[in-house]
Amino acid sequence: MNVQEIASKYKDYLIEKRRFFHQYPEVSTKEYNTSKAIKEELDKIGVSWRPCGLETGILVTIQGAKPGKTILLRADMDALTVQETTGAPYASKNEGIMHACGHDCHIAMLLTAVRILDDMKDELCGTVKLAFQPAEEVAMGAKSMIEQGALEGVDACFAIHVWTDVKSGMVSLEAGPRMASADEFHITIKGKGCHGAQPEQGVDAVVVTAAMINNLQAIVSREISPADPAVVTVGSIQAGTRWNVVAENSYMTGTTRCFSNEVWSTFKDRMERIVKSTAETYRAEAELEYLRIVPPTVNDPEVVAVAQKSAKTILGEDCLADLPATTGGEDFSYFMQKVPGAVAMLGTGSEACGAIWPNHSGNFCVDEAQLVKGAMLYAQVAMDFNAQ
Repeated sequence: MNVQEIASKYKDYLIEKRRFFHQYPEVSTKEYNTSKAIKEELDKIGVSWRPCGLETGILVTIQGAKPGKTILLRADMDALTVQETTGAPYASKNEGIMHACGHDCHIAMLLTAVRILDDMKDELCGTVKLAFQPAEEVAMGAKSMIEQGALEGVDACFAIHVWTDVKSGMVSLEAGPRMASADEFHITIKGKGCHGAQPEQGVDAVVVTAAMINNLQAIVSREISPADPAVVTVGSIQAGTRWNVVAENSYMTGTTRCFSNEVWSTFKDRMERIVKSTAETYRAEAELEYLRIVPPTVNDPEVVAVAQKSAKTILGEDCLADLPATTGGEDFSYFMQKVPGAVAMLGTGSEACGAIWPNHSGNFCVDEAQLVKGAMLYAQVAMDFNAQ
């Protein structure tokens, strides 16, 4: 039997599980009931699993009957602090928390892939590891799973994300940069306060802040190639206490984004130089706190080639979409820094069922009919990659 024939047995199971997880979302690092429910399902199936990743992560291992490679498949489990407004009969029962990024779909697809691969283990080459990962939204889960040995002996990794910007029946599977890095920075400026009518007696933190914002933009416009997209955004500023006082202190927060690991590795040093030199120019002091959240997500060409072949087997010869890279971040990139990998964007966008809202919207929903294709794609990629 092939993947499609076996998957046909589990269509109703997948939708049932997806709707269950959608009703009971849990935020990052707190996915306790979600993890418990997944473990109960895995025990029913009878596959081997162990805790892996923070307090809630799970790593399943399915050993094929034939020799071959090892691939890791991942689904993230955490939800967002978003109030659901879909009005669906299976809407979130947890106030102010919603699976607004489709991780409920990912869990259900990977659980179904566990069933498919377990049914096919006599035909399966090598080993498949299936990672139910916590805390993707706060970029903690992937690093924890890696630290706890999830990638030991793994040759490649693969993940699927549901995506309403891709129409149903299609899948985005391009090589190269697919999602951006996402880092966070905090800048504290210390000047000298004085009367607003006598600015020469102080050091104006507001003036330093304005100059620093402009100078930081020169990183993108004058230090990075125009062919290598990057972003420096100052998202918040706090400065001053009243209208006739020169501000003594200022505080800024923001984010950087890029698609190149080379650029990502230099952002902190570039910002440090500009922050320090700008402050010194205006006789102020400044400190930069730079937090590396996630690196760029860059699809490996060889893994993509296998996955594209698998996608055509499952979805048909004309299934490949052309989707531009997005500046959103994805912590699966940490897996991909260790072993070759790819992320596929599974098309779940459909006007017919109202699946037109972007990820992180309170109205976010998906074309559920496509989810079984995601489960099949997980399984087919594992079968095809391991048999090489």
